[in-house]
Amino acid sequence: MYDLWRPDTVALGDALRDLLAIRGLPVEQIWPHDDLKAHWQRSDVLLSQTCGYPLVTQLTHVQTVGCFHYLAPGCEGFCYCSWLVVREDDHHKTLADFRAHRAVCNAEDSQSGYHALRKMVAQLPNAESFFAALHISGSHRQSLIDVAQNRADIAAIDCVTWALLKRHTPSVLQGLAVIGQSPLTPGLPLITAQQTSAATLESIRDALRQLVSDAHYQDVCATSLIGGFSEVSRQDYAVLL
Repeated sequence: MYDLWRPDTVALGDALRDLLAIRGLPVEQIWPHDDLKAHWQRSDVLLSQTCGYPLVTQLTHVQTVGCFHYLAPGCEGFCYCSWLVVREDDHHKTLADFRAHRAVCNAEDSQSGYHALRKMVAQLPNAESFFAALHISGSHRQSLIDVAQNRADIAAIDCVTWALLKRHTPSVLQGLAVIGQSPLTPGLPLITAQQTSAATLESIRDALRQLVSDAHYQDVCATSLIGGFSEVSRQDYAVLL
């Protein structure tokens, strides 16, 4: 889900493939680009990453594996937040000042881009029809471009995405400012198919624990801003409903 710099994603995938193969779990690395929901629900998915909101609202027949701890500002343990991003000229404003302005989000089933913002707006007085318009951009990166180019005025952006863009393509963030953050929520869950056995699930978790603790994989994890791993359950994500 954080494939913002393909060489780092490939290196992470290669490391995971090696660790799984050691445990007798040979895998093929697949790059799903179209129907993510269909990919997540495939019966042969050994390990994938989804968003927390689809997990609790759509993906009823998958198992949770765990969640990475990311090293980006705005993360604590396996939790993360969204930054409220506006143009630099509006850096002094708060969310309440964007009533009747235009919002943009990456997708309506995105926890970080849509539902984090929706819940923050709901806490404001007279929150009904708060924004004059809201459009769907298709990605956090495009949401940032839309704000910078005055096609929207505010967006909620996953803090890990922001950190990776700042590292690899900082020009995307030029002219933008962060004016606030959403409450912490559980980060993007790692999942496996419902058909995955309990023994295989434990082997996957063991591979992930080695990934984040073995010095051999320190650089691979660091480039993807991964600093740890926790087992999580579906119940941990009930707070997103």
